[in-house]
Amino acid sequence: MTATPTSNPERDALAQRFVQFALEAGVLRFGEFKTKAGRLSPYFFNAGLFDDGAKLGRLAECYAEAILGSGLAFDMVFGPAYKGIPLAAAVAVELARRGHNKPFAYNRKEAKDHGEGGTLVGAPLRGRVLIIDDVMSAGTAARESIALIRGAGATPHAMAIALDRQEMATEVAPDGTVRDVPYSAVQYVQRELGLAVCAIAKLADLLQYLEQHDDPAMRTHRERVQAYRARYGVG
Repeated sequence: MTATPTSNPERDALAQRFVQFALEAGVLRFGEFKTKAGRLSPYFFNAGLFDDGAKLGRLAECYAEAILGSGLAFDMVFGPAYKGIPLAAAVAVELARRGHNKPFAYNRKEAKDHGEGGTLVGAPLRGRVLIIDDVMSAGTAARESIALIRGAGATPHAMAIALDRQEMATEVAPDGTVRDVPYSAVQYVQRELGLAVCAIAKLADLLQYLEQHDDPAMRTHRERVQAYRARYGVG
């Protein structure tokens, strides 16, 4: 179940613009970075570096374009704490600007014991809920959001993320060791949790960008990313 077919020229053009934007903003960098799974990745994506109004506004435009282009039907937007909160708020503003005004809510990690109390803030959770986040590494945030949304009587319907890394997820074996599994976090959310997933860009789009910008530095980055994808890639 996917909301972003790779054969869609408009999606592909958006993905290439987004990769360029992420590189210009310093959000997407090349080098050697240790992931949560303990892998040495040749690239790093840090959505926290969309750190001023202009960048966040442009990011929201990319999300909104991807979401509306995907054809997803949804009734409201939800931002999981913490990174998802500003992302979902900005996307809700951009969707409204484009004529799709939707209610917006988010959660706190710590329950409030005064005022309205509880962990949920914003509009009541109702109908089909679209969860906004940056990337997925293990699907943990998705599972937590799904539990909150279902607990409030609404339906977790879909997720929108900035980047699909298209790499193997990991799981903890009974003996405590961490092992790779033959599916990505996005595939897990789609197949096991039943949510559609809309990504602005995927690792395949990054590789396409590197192929189109064939200077020596980009060639080196492309070779390293290709080798990483050959070892850990899925999807």
